[in-house]
Amino acid sequence: MQRRWMRMLALGSVAALVTVGVRAQDLASFEKRTTVKVLPNGLTLIVCERPEAPVFSFYTLVDAGSADDPGGQSGLAHMFEHMAFKGTDEIGTTNYTAEKVALAKVETAYAAFDAEFRKRVGQDAGRLASLKKTFDEAQAGAQKYVIPNAFPQLAEQNGAEGLNASTEEDSTQYFWNMPSNRLELWAYMESGRIGHPVEREFYKERDVVQEERRMRIDSSPTGRLVEQMLATAYVAHPYGRSGVGWESEISQVSATEAEAFHKKYYVPANIVVAVVGDLKASTAMPMLEKYFGKIPAGPKPEAMTTVEPVQTAEKSVVIHEQTQPFYLEGYHRPDYRDPDDAVYDAITDIVSNDRTSRLYKSLVRDQKIAAVAQGFSGFPGQKFPGLFAFYAVPLPGHTPEELGVSIHKELERLKTEDVSDAELERYKERTKADKLSGLADNAGLANSLAEYQTRYGDWREMFREIAKIDAVTKADIKRVANKTFVASNRTTAEIVYDAPKAGAPKSAAAPAGGAQ
Repeated sequence: MQRRWMRMLALGSVAALVTVGVRAQDLASFEKRTTVKVLPNGLTLIVCERPEAPVFSFYTLVDAGSADDPGGQSGLAHMFEHMAFKGTDEIGTTNYTAEKVALAKVETAYAAFDAEFRKRVGQDAGRLASLKKTFDEAQAGAQKYVIPNAFPQLAEQNGAEGLNASTEEDSTQYFWNMPSNRLELWAYMESGRIGHPVEREFYKERDVVQEERRMRIDSSPTGRLVEQMLATAYVAHPYGRSGVGWESEISQVSATEAEAFHKKYYVPANIVVAVVGDLKASTAMPMLEKYFGKIPAGPKPEAMTTVEPVQTAEKSVVIHEQTQPFYLEGYHRPDYRDPDDAVYDAITDIVSNDRTSRLYKSLVRDQKIAAVAQGFSGFPGQKFPGLFAFYAVPLPGHTPEELGVSIHKELERLKTEDVSDAELERYKERTKADKLSGLADNAGLANSLAEYQTRYGDWREMFREIAKIDAVTKADIKRVANKTFVASNRTTAEIVYDAPKAGAPKSAAAPAGGAQ
């Protein structure tokens, strides 16, 4: 599960942190140091001046993720994230003119091979082998022009740290930190891979993504459980598809399809780039415009029309294996724009934030039936209506079913009893402290600026959320709990331990006290 969903707030002198943070990081202070410019091609640039150290961080957010994978091409957004490190028409090649011709031959050869491979009737084994040989030879021909790892090596040789990217259901993001005197080099590199990517080594990287799926999903009982749970909870919306991609689709997606995905979603109007650090907007912005302004404009992708229908019947998934038992359940909830979004955050904090939380005290401390028990909201994404989920790992001698019963008792308490003054106040203090502390470093601030600018059209919303947090009431929590945590809106998923039959070899994955 992604870091955003699972992150728990730190303990400490929260009220003091909030007070200090508000003084040091108030909206007026940020407005003086932050400049936003929408370029003629539609790309949004944000520059925030923070001269404490001679470095900068950036965060490029593309408003397209796994949920935007075309039908039959699941995993394509994730695949494109991998390809962004393969370089450009100027980085990673010894002769792009020749390489471009060679890559075109690869696509022609692959299309012929794939057409034969997909035949359900009349497939010719001999012809398939011949076409595969031609495809392999074409790849070898294109490989001659590749300078492996040229893009990341160039960045790291110039001081880049934390070079990485991630694909979520809602978006794809790219980020690293770098010395301020390398700002122009970064702008050249980042604008190049966004505007002029090259699908070199595509099929080699496709194998890497397939192996990633095998490790994260196929070889992981909890990975398979989560995948099956989402596929069961959703009947229409793409949130029900595998984010990493279904194996059969990953194995057949092509570089030609990747180029089409890029043309549709990696248009400037769909991208926000935030840069934070030791730089002056007066000199940095013209430089950034020089490079990012060259990216060809394109229409912003049309909004998704699919809306998940209301769930009217409880659903369940059960996996029987000789492995660690596990319990997971989810309830449909609205997207991040809903007026009750802060109320869902309050419920998350009260039921599962640290050892003062209700789930910890009930299932872990008092009943001693679980090694861990937590809840999290906005799963698997927040851009569209997602799930409010709970999970728990049973201790030896206890079952997933027991955990579900105990979680439901705690949810009934939320529906019938007011939360305490102390619980509500802890939520407000900790959440405000978390939001402010997330702005303390360049990378965290760049992330927040890009996220809020993308989701709300104005980065200032990160400060306006403070008022929404303060406005949450006990009645709100009770009302939202009654609306959301009902059986007909619930999908449960369990891993149930099956003991080996007599005479059968013992499984290496016997249940233990903690999660695997």
